[in-house]
Amino acid sequence: MRMSIRGMLFDLDGTLLDTAPDMGGALNELRLESGLKPLPAVLIRSRVSQGASALVHLAFEESSPALHQDRLARFLVLYRNRLARETRPFEGMTDILDRLEALGIPWGVVTNKPRMLTEPLLEAVGLLSRARIVVSGDSLPEKKPSPAPLLYAATRLPADAVDCVYIGDSESDMIAARRAGMRSVAARFGYTDAEDATERWPADAWIDSPEDLYEWIAR
Repeated sequence: MRMSIRGMLFDLDGTLLDTAPDMGGALNELRLESGLKPLPAVLIRSRVSQGASALVHLAFEESSPALHQDRLARFLVLYRNRLARETRPFEGMTDILDRLEALGIPWGVVTNKPRMLTEPLLEAVGLLSRARIVVSGDSLPEKKPSPAPLLYAATRLPADAVDCVYIGDSESDMIAARRAGMRSVAARFGYTDAEDATERWPADAWIDSPEDLYEWIAR
């Protein structure tokens, strides 16, 4: 066991939870309300980690800033109404959390998702009470790729940043971890595609399944 690991922090969408089915469902509900055909699930899935605003831009390529904000607000309502209808932890992820807890390694969540969605979602899948710390996109004045949310989370584990690992599925996650002085793991089982060139991200390791994460920390 790498005894220097004193805390594990996870991104939410595309890392800890597979939220694409519900986010995609809400986005296509929004398109249907505008008389548009649903987008393919595989297309939406590759953009989920970019956030709600990026998804609305994907669904409606041309719109004024005001109209975009209206559509974004409506999307959030639709998504909140189906927050955990199909969302689940990625296969094997619950086992990883069990193992971390058995080893006495505290874990938490650092996401750019707003608190009004993050905490109800974690509660719905039974993980809110297990996480030592949850930092949402509006918990602090800054969000990822700023290192501030990761550094704050480390103090609440509590652990020194250098002894923490951050797992995420986007380049901004890896940048945030590097800036925070944490080791970083890129989750390629999340919402990445070939265009992301994950091998170029400033990561310390790349994993293709949650099981790979345990093998990495147990080496």
